[in-house]
Amino acid sequence: MDAKTPQISPNVPARSGFHSPAEYLSDLSSERLGQLINAASDIALVLENGVVKDVSLASRALVSSGYNEAWLGKPWIDTVTIESRPKIEALLNESDCFPRQVNHMSQSALDFPVRYTTVKLSGGDRVLAFGQDLSEISILQQKLVGAHQELERDYSRMRQAEGRYRLLFNSSSEAILIVNGDEWTIEEANTAAENLTERTQRKLIKTSVTSLFDPSAAGRINTMIATAATQGMATELAVHLNGGKQVDLSASAFLDSDAKRIILRLIVQAPETNKLNVTRSFDKMIDHLPDGLVIADADQRILYTNETFVQAANLSSSQDAKGQPLHTYLGRSATDVNVLYSSLKKNGLVRNFATLMKDRYGSEESVEVSAVSAPHSDRRVFAFSVRGVSRRLTQSPGLNEKLPSAASDFTELVGRVPLKDIVSESTVLIERLCIEAALKISNNNRAAAADMLGLSRQGLYSKLKRVGLETGDER
Repeated sequence: MDAKTPQISPNVPARSGFHSPAEYLSDLSSERLGQLINAASDIALVLENGVVKDVSLASRALVSSGYNEAWLGKPWIDTVTIESRPKIEALLNESDCFPRQVNHMSQSALDFPVRYTTVKLSGGDRVLAFGQDLSEISILQQKLVGAHQELERDYSRMRQAEGRYRLLFNSSSEAILIVNGDEWTIEEANTAAENLTERTQRKLIKTSVTSLFDPSAAGRINTMIATAATQGMATELAVHLNGGKQVDLSASAFLDSDAKRIILRLIVQAPETNKLNVTRSFDKMIDHLPDGLVIADADQRILYTNETFVQAANLSSSQDAKGQPLHTYLGRSATDVNVLYSSLKKNGLVRNFATLMKDRYGSEESVEVSAVSAPHSDRRVFAFSVRGVSRRLTQSPGLNEKLPSAASDFTELVGRVPLKDIVSESTVLIERLCIEAALKISNNNRAAAADMLGLSRQGLYSKLKRVGLETGDER
């Protein structure tokens, strides 16, 4: 117990009354006494044989509730709830009764709590009950209980969230460290981090993060953490642990209760054997692509060909093509390859370029070439995908059916149809369309149509025969 707290002897009475009430209070009239009682309590009852004979209420809210009229002539015990009835009996029967809290029945959802003290008057059958309204205190208590329950629910939700976080944190296959943003010491580490660093959680906590890595990397790691703390994220860094393992280290920052934390992810680099296995599998897939693949350098010399291209060129192996000029197998001439390279250097890629592929015996096949340029080590290389289109070109894409609608349509025929044929067939189609339009306007009057076209009738007949239109009846 605190030394400053006074100790109360059990012999000291709980109450201390007036010393000389007869001297100072004997001249009070009954009206004045009623006013004093009304001022000293929120509710006062005059009881006779347990029945309410008179009621005094000290607040407007209690007066408006109608208790003063509803209780008159009614047993006091009938105005309270069941659990409060023993307290009413004690207040009426005990000579020196302590204050008791009872709940009066109310028309509202909540009961009306009152704390009563009783005083027996002369004669023994009459009792004066002084009551203190506890409704406001009850409302405050209910709010306090509600707030406490809400805190309990929030705490439960927080514990559940923390449990899920712990489960996810420790089940991650990546090693993760949570670092204090001010001191740069480790605050948390998951199971993967313990296994990677070969240290237990207890040994990792409050350890400087740089102590886990090779001392030569301490400066770069400090710079990385400082960058993450100020910018939110830092560029990934390749470093070695003290045990010699190489890891990719990444850092990002977050706020936790107004304190900055840094998340460090340690990703172990795959062994070289795994990388070689992936490379070999990738090479097999490239060799079995249905399209030929050629990689050449900036001097148009072949560096690599896949198996599909080797078979299309009738070569015994890819070594036969290595080092040879690209135009040996691709393009009508070196001009096609020069055009491809020019477009690649300008745009970075080419799609569906129509040209020819030649095998070692001089046989030609129509192909479409898509290409892309990319940096490789200290130089730039060019990759060409070669797709055969002979099956699509079984019928000549001439102009005998439809006149191209734009200059771009003409350019699509370049490489598939000789220029002389394009010009010849275009001329025939244009003449035919013009003659058909003139005949339609003139209602099939040859003389009028010839005049529209600036031709003689004999010249029109010659043109009709040339473009394959029937002459029909002349008009």
